[in-house]
Parts: sequence; structure tokens; C-alpha cells
Amino acid sequence: MQEKEIEQELFKIVKVYLPQDVEAAAIELDSHLMQDLGINSAHLVDIALDVEDAFDIMLDEKDMEEMQTVKDAIHIVKVKTA
Repeated sequence: MQEKEIEQELFKIVKVYLPQDVEAAAIELDSHLMQDLGINSAHLVDIALDVEDAFDIMLDEKDMEEMQTVKDAIHIVKVKTA
């Protein structure tokens, strides 16, 4: 899977969990999921589960801790699917 495909899929996943006051256009590679996009910790777990399903991977606790930005998530998916 190409990085651009991973990025597009992650943007779709993250968009579902954005608070009402945050536009989807705010999602960027360097966006911090909690600080910049306002995603709460419960939704971070949901995002991780959706990422696991979308890419058929398993995320461990270390992966969850490292998944701070959209770019981090892309890197983790690339490593897990390589």
C-alpha cells in the first residue's frame, strides 16, 4: 500500500471522530490528534481500532503511545504492513 493511500484512509478514519467545532480541512500530516484536532482519549482508542481493521494490523501499547500525529500513524501503519 502506498503512503498516499494510507494517508487518505487515515484522514477518513480521523474525520469521523473530530469534534463538531473542528473542520475536516484542519487535518494535516503534522496535526496532533488530541491537541490540534481536539480528539478525546476515548476516541483515540476508537481510531486505533479502526486503523487495525482498515489495515489488518495489530497495534500494541507502544504503538498507541507513539500515535500522536497523523504522520506518526502513517509511519506505524507502514512499518506494520511492510
